[in-house]
Amino acid sequence: MTTVLFIRHGLTALTQTTLVGWTPGVSLDERGRSQAAAVAERIRPIPLAAIVTSPIDRCRETAEAVLAGREPAPPLELDERIGEVRYGDWTGRPFKELHREPLWKLVMANPAEVTFPNGEALRDMATRAVAAVRDWNARLGPDAVYAVVSHADPIRTILADALGLHLEGYARLVVSPGSLSVVRYGGSRPVVLRVNDMGGDPTDLLPARRKAARPRARSRTPRPGVPGEMA
Repeated sequence: MTTVLFIRHGLTALTQTTLVGWTPGVSLDERGRSQAAAVAERIRPIPLAAIVTSPIDRCRETAEAVLAGREPAPPLELDERIGEVRYGDWTGRPFKELHREPLWKLVMANPAEVTFPNGEALRDMATRAVAAVRDWNARLGPDAVYAVVSHADPIRTILADALGLHLEGYARLVVSPGSLSVVRYGGSRPVVLRVNDMGGDPTDLLPARRKAARPRARSRTPRPGVPGEMA
């Protein structure tokens, strides 16, 4: 089964104060770099077939930290489909202002009905993010383990899909900066192994070792007249 490690980017100076969205040039701060290094170290024992990242700066920096020092180095792939929601006119505005907008209540209560002003519908973001993961699953194969570095909302919608929740349920999930969430795909349905893990031991995610086939024992044909070889 395909195992996907979802990593949210580390903190920036604007995290939790401003709706940054696709604003370029917003890099990890010292805390975010420390978070990226920590999650990279935690999952270092796990061989990765690829690291797929949102092209936005803070995700790329986190993905590069995960890639650093890996031998052999997996390919680093950029995919806009796991990029942040396109918030349109809301981009760059402080959360304290946005909380007073009438649309904010709808975001919290019925996100499937939300389209941001001159931006993207949340349901469209969810569709593209889930489709991207299923596409990479097919590309990398049923035995692959790979990482996806993305943002809170895309990861939450992917987890909601894996849990069989409607989009309305995605807001009940917490995905913190620098956290690890894990989904295993295959069989009749996805299985969610971790959500918002900030420090657990991930070695249970290592691929199972295949047991070497035991040599088949030779059959011995009893020879008449030799003691001990016949019952």
